[in-house]
Amino acid sequence: MITVKTQIEISAPIQLCFDLARDIEIHTKTVWKHTKEKAIEGVTSGPIGFGQSVTFEATHLFIRQKLTSKITEYKETYLFVDEMQKGAFKSLKHIHEFIELDGKTLMSDTLYFEAPFGILGRVVERIILEKYMKKFLEHRNIELKRLAEKKVEGNWRSH
Repeated sequence: MITVKTQIEISAPIQLCFDLARDIEIHTKTVWKHTKEKAIEGVTSGPIGFGQSVTFEATHLFIRQKLTSKITEYKETYLFVDEMQKGAFKSLKHIHEFIELDGKTLMSDTLYFEAPFGILGRVVERIILEKYMKKFLEHRNIELKRLAEKKVEGNWRSH
């Protein structure tokens, strides 16, 4: 099993960051464009909450695939956890955490995943998937930061 961790500081309130991070439409707009990711089942727009599921279809590593995740833990503005129910991995758990820092937000992701196919899967995890998944999360976090800070700046200018 591989663990990937990322963190980013966002100059925006925790509630905004939390809401943007669990918004399905925002998710599809903040991931890599070449994946052509879209929500096709379950919650397909707006925020996802405890006990709800979403199925995404996307192209990763040249393979079009589906992944169904369910929100298994949820603490408003601080934490939500999604776990793969169906998909290409043997297992996948994504912990999203938010900490308020003087009007800013520290957003952290911890991703645990395991590839199928035994020893071959473990080799692929270490050679390809670990770096790929970290870059995927880092890209999404930068896009979420841009979006959240743009919203804060827009609200500030409108007052």
